[in-house]
Formats: sequence, C-alpha cells, structure tokens
Amino acid sequence: QVQLVESGGGLVLAGGSLSLSCAASGRTFSSYAMGWFRQAPGKEREFVAAISRSGDSTSYADSVKGRFTISRDNAKNTVYLQMNSLKPGDTAGYYCAASQYYSGSYRQWEYNYWGQGTQVTVSS
Repeated sequence: QVQLVESGGGLVLAGGSLSLSCAASGRTFSSYAMGWFRQAPGKEREFVAAISRSGDSTSYADSVKGRFTISRDNAKNTVYLQMNSLKPGDTAGYYCAASQYYSGSYRQWEYNYWGQGTQVTVSS
C-alpha cells in the first residue's frame, strides 16, 4: 500500500509557473507508475500526465503538452509536475495517483491509490 501527499499548489498569475510534488510513503515507490489528474469545479476529473516506473516514458493531455513536465525521483519517492505558461483554464485541484498493475496512462481506473490533492489557481 502507498500513501500520497501532494504539495506546491497556490495562486499564480497567468503566464507564471508552479511546481507540484507528490511524496509517496513506503519502500516500493519504483514499482508504481504515477499520474497527475485535475478536477475543476463543476467538471469531471481529467488526465494531465503520466510517467512509467523507471521514468523513461511519459504521456500528456493535449491541453498541457509543451507546457507541463512530469518527472520522478525514485530515490526520494517523489513525482513532480512542473507547470509553465499557466492559463486560467488550468485552475483546478491537482491529484497524483499510483498504478500498481499498469504502465501509466490516462485511464483513471488503472490507478489504485490517490492523494488528497492540492489547489492550483491561475488568475488573469
């Protein structure tokens, strides 16, 4: 079992940057593919980015491609989401998730552990 704790959210002006972190408990972090998802008020939760267990494969939603970067440090049990050129439409709660049995994708059902989320607000 793994517990996930996100941090790094906040209020930023449009065009600015934020870096989110997700710290995982346990000694088997490297055995989980990881993903970031977000949910805006009144909207369904949506995929943002995913990364494989080793970190050599990543995928992104079209809406963030070229602006966001997902990475991981298995020695620190942490996955990151660097967000640049932020837009008001990026405002949402951001959640990290761990997938024990799959390689990391946009499919939410593949993820069996979820964090509590961190709020990102982008002001125009």
